[in-house]
Amino acid sequence: MTAVRRANYPLIGLWIALVVTALLWLAPFAFMVLTSLKSTAEIGRGSIWALPEVWHWDNYLKAAERGELWTVAANSAYIALIKVPLGLLVSAAAAFAIARLRFKRHRALLIVITLGSMVPVQVALAPMFTTLSSMGLLNSTNGIILPYLAFGIPYQVFFLYGFFRSLPGELDEAARIDGSGNWRLFVSVCLPLAKPALAALFILDFVATWNEYGMALVLLQDQEARTVPLALQAFQSQFASNYGQLNAFIIMSILPVLIVYLMFQRFFTQGALAGAIKG
Repeated sequence: MTAVRRANYPLIGLWIALVVTALLWLAPFAFMVLTSLKSTAEIGRGSIWALPEVWHWDNYLKAAERGELWTVAANSAYIALIKVPLGLLVSAAAAFAIARLRFKRHRALLIVITLGSMVPVQVALAPMFTTLSSMGLLNSTNGIILPYLAFGIPYQVFFLYGFFRSLPGELDEAARIDGSGNWRLFVSVCLPLAKPALAALFILDFVATWNEYGMALVLLQDQEARTVPLALQAFQSQFASNYGQLNAFIIMSILPVLIVYLMFQRFFTQGALAGAIKG
């Protein structure tokens, strides 16, 4: 007799929850896509979930032209592609030094750096404005990278410190027996092992930098220096009634973030759990 296979009800329940959650997340995106392909008249008279009578792909071209998408996307990409890798390199080097070199009062230094992540951005806006203005870096994509680094590095150091502390001490001993110094130990041994954690931080930091609004609003007042969130706010103010082009602009503005996530998502889950503090 063949054994009767029992249903795995917990697994079935998890799959149902997963499907429901996915639908809840996808529904707003599907609404935006459908709306972005309709005319304003059709949006006003039809169901929001109905397929477009005429597919207005030109909404994307018109929205990109009206919102100067290529200019603001280039500004945001320039800022993110300099700030994110540079911030990760500095944070990884600092976290490695605190976690592996074990110098005097290394824990006190970690606490001081971590406290930097607790400073509200709103408190620092006025001093940042004055400082960048005195340095001639106001309304500059290069200038805003500095405060972005200052506010991003503390959290990243804290995150990576836990990862580097979790690596076995035997790795250091084996590398030093082979004649490796601190720099080679960092670059050749610890940094390659930190790829999952770095990938997770890259995604989080890229999304945060691409979507940052508060500091950009204060420090980037020139039209040519605007980033995507500022352009989106301006587009919404000027063309709020043109729902098709507005949703098209929103979709185009999030595509780079989606692409970055898809590129690094296989590292994200394991990397997000790699920074648990040890010892």
